[in-house]
Amino acid sequence: MSISATIKSIQDIMRKDAGVDGDAQRISQLVWMIFLKVFDDAEAANELLDDHYKSPIPIRLRWRTWASNPEGITGEPLLDFINNDLFKTLKELPATGKSGAISAVVRSVFEDAFNYMKSGTLVRQVINKLNEINFNKAADRHQFGDIYETILADLQSAGNAGEYYTPRAVTQFIVDQLDPKLGETFFDPACGTGGFLTSAIEHVRSKYVKSAKDEQALQQQILGVEKKQLPHLLCVTNMLFHGVEVPSNIRRDNTLARPLRDYGPRDRVSVIGSNPPFGGMEEDGIEKNFPTAFQTRETADLFLVLFLALLKPEGRAGIVLPDGTLFGEGVKTRIKEKLLAEANLHTIVRLPKGVFSPYTGIKTNLLFFTKGEPTKEIWFYEHPYPDGVKSYSKTKPMRVEEFAPEKKWWNKRKETDQAWKVSIDDIKARSYNLDIKNPRAADDGLGDPDQLLGEYIETSREVSAIRASLKNHLQKALGA
Repeated sequence: MSISATIKSIQDIMRKDAGVDGDAQRISQLVWMIFLKVFDDAEAANELLDDHYKSPIPIRLRWRTWASNPEGITGEPLLDFINNDLFKTLKELPATGKSGAISAVVRSVFEDAFNYMKSGTLVRQVINKLNEINFNKAADRHQFGDIYETILADLQSAGNAGEYYTPRAVTQFIVDQLDPKLGETFFDPACGTGGFLTSAIEHVRSKYVKSAKDEQALQQQILGVEKKQLPHLLCVTNMLFHGVEVPSNIRRDNTLARPLRDYGPRDRVSVIGSNPPFGGMEEDGIEKNFPTAFQTRETADLFLVLFLALLKPEGRAGIVLPDGTLFGEGVKTRIKEKLLAEANLHTIVRLPKGVFSPYTGIKTNLLFFTKGEPTKEIWFYEHPYPDGVKSYSKTKPMRVEEFAPEKKWWNKRKETDQAWKVSIDDIKARSYNLDIKNPRAADDGLGDPDQLLGEYIETSREVSAIRASLKNHLQKALGA
């Protein structure tokens, strides 16, 4: 059976269980199991390389002890073991001694994890299916990587926090253009499930790692923070899956909750790659951590201010932002003024609609800037749809190969039908409105009626979803 079929059969088994309600719980249930399986397979590899390797997990709780035998513990005894021994012990795992760092990682993964399944028999069936996958087998690792990203994409519905799964093509392009070197700290302060971090690991490993010492340096230079439990668990598992032995640099926290003035030189990093949540609002009071001129509850705007504070002099960033940030006024204008004064915003890649389909139709942009010198001009590059493509979809997403023209243009810039530049004087005259259209774009008139109707329907759906969310928040606030 293929790995994709194995995952599908696991999801089908979980649907039979009365305790698992909806995709989010199904993914949460699957991921803590995958974590333990990945962790055990990683430990098996470590034991082959190090005769003195000692697991931080007690022997009775290691996957190989209770899960690897298809005829092993099942039914009520299995449920009792998971709920009253496995979870209870791992949530309180002492982070001391030689294996303290990895113990802390395991404990953080299980702090808010939960066993939703009510049938020990079905749990055993899921476990046996997972045991068909060998995470130390190169073919399984390669194939499972694609499926893992599919699982993550399935989880990232639009939600009410403006969080969207970042397509692999986008993270890889941004990281390739940032070109993080060995020894340069790479940070994503809103790392989600780890898309930017894994792209950075693969980039540095393929270009700059030449020895075991280099590999250890790489694993220490990748930093991430995620405030929500499930994405954090997914990210830690993703790091293990990508060969990070002790992913202790993936912290569960809210980077916006720390006052901006508290960030000092020791907190600064060389490179930031990130897709901060956009369209979402932070909880009351978070904006007070920022100077008065930049106080807002719009998450993406706060993160843009934070990025500037976190970068070292000459540090560079590549980030995803929605169109609203480009043309927004008020606080958004003051933030853009600060960005252009403190950093060289040298490139904005304007993406077409649908890159984040089916989660949102909001148009997005890739902003690249270097801290330490003011912006003199901004190059814009309008990324077109590939030939024959009118929109992206879940089954036909953006591909990294589409960025080949940008990569070819990047170091030998000239104006083309897709690329144009705008001076800082022109930008100031526009009151820092960065929503600058391609001057060479053909005027297609009013547009295709069918496409316009589709866009209207999609926009109407988004408006309805926002209205429903606001109604729900108001009802909760009023105690209805």
